[in-house]
Amino acid sequence: MFGLTKKTVVTDEKQIDAVLERGVEAIFPNKDFLKSRMIKGERLTFYLGVDPTGKTLHLGHAIPMKKLGELQKLGHQIIFLIGDFTAMIGDPTDKAVARKKLTKEEVLDNCKEYQKQAESFISFSGSNKALLKFNSTWLEKMNFGDVLELASNVTHSQMIKRDMFQERIEQGKDLFMHELMYPLLQGYDSVAMDVDGEIGGNDQTFNMLMGRDLLKKLKNKEKFVIATKLLTDSSGKKMGKTEGNMVSLDQTPEEMFGKIMSWSDNLIIPGFEIVTNVSVEEIESMKQSLASGINPKELKVRLAKEIVTLIHDADSAEKAQQSFDKTFSKGEVPDDIKEIEVPHGSHVKDALINAGIVSSNGDWKRLIEGNAVSYVGTDELITDAHMKAEKDMTLRIGKKRFAKITVK
Repeated sequence: MFGLTKKTVVTDEKQIDAVLERGVEAIFPNKDFLKSRMIKGERLTFYLGVDPTGKTLHLGHAIPMKKLGELQKLGHQIIFLIGDFTAMIGDPTDKAVARKKLTKEEVLDNCKEYQKQAESFISFSGSNKALLKFNSTWLEKMNFGDVLELASNVTHSQMIKRDMFQERIEQGKDLFMHELMYPLLQGYDSVAMDVDGEIGGNDQTFNMLMGRDLLKKLKNKEKFVIATKLLTDSSGKKMGKTEGNMVSLDQTPEEMFGKIMSWSDNLIIPGFEIVTNVSVEEIESMKQSLASGINPKELKVRLAKEIVTLIHDADSAEKAQQSFDKTFSKGEVPDDIKEIEVPHGSHVKDALINAGIVSSNGDWKRLIEGNAVSYVGTDELITDAHMKAEKDMTLRIGKKRFAKITVK
């Protein structure tokens, strides 16, 4: 979406401050040290690592990718690292139980669209193009002796002090050795690529600092860690596929727009700050408008348009808003309603879950109990959570979801 014509590094203090402050939770060892290196005109190498545990990137990935793109625009070298090896182990971050282990085939299938989706934020062309790398390139070559040698650089107490590991132990849940090894292997990525810095969500701070320690010990080199803020829902949980509230980067503009409009109002300002390019001054004005009693929906529409424009384009965002207004403001069925063909007598909930319209059995049960599922046309409520598809039907599920079910 953009390309630098020369490998020149921007040294303007105001621009550097904007990149190092907006949407950033913390910088290690500190912001001033990193800023001094950048102002001197040093061309640094930063990377973002993403494990392909799902078939699409989501808005949680977009936040550090956007920051990576900003550093690219300043003239620095950036690397988009796909953790195809570490994905087979599974990052235990924020997981109460061990992840399901993936095969190499599953991992490679998951990341087929990652580069294309990342191009909304970073450029893989031009003289300062982003590099695409896979950590299996070096991790697969390590033998058991290499791993033991690497492990000799960290202690058990270093690993076990991680909050989530302590929570598992206190709860009497299993903590597997491969999970303890995960931060070590992810940290080695920094050594293998000989980088100057890493970017990631602040939930990845432990893993990123592990890479900083290893780079210091093995190459006596400083590594900067930029931990970005997370977009969290009203309960404090991060937006992502685990929580079922993520905005996937493969969603249509209409799906993306509708999902953002379903967010709680307390996500409006954080969303503008860490996901969009709206100026800090304008965001401050929005805060004041909300405090003065402006209808939050007005700002949420603006937020949805900004995000859809960033990931798709302005025309798609405009059409998505028109579709949203037609469907949800006027009560009409959208033109792009999802159509599902199912066998006669099959469970409706299974069809909706498989189509991604309903996230789980629990989600469906809550919708039914909350009188949130009805037939379009008659508005008759559906009260049977185990209903079967006996005839063609069009359903409204909650306020913003529709499905046309055709029985074959």
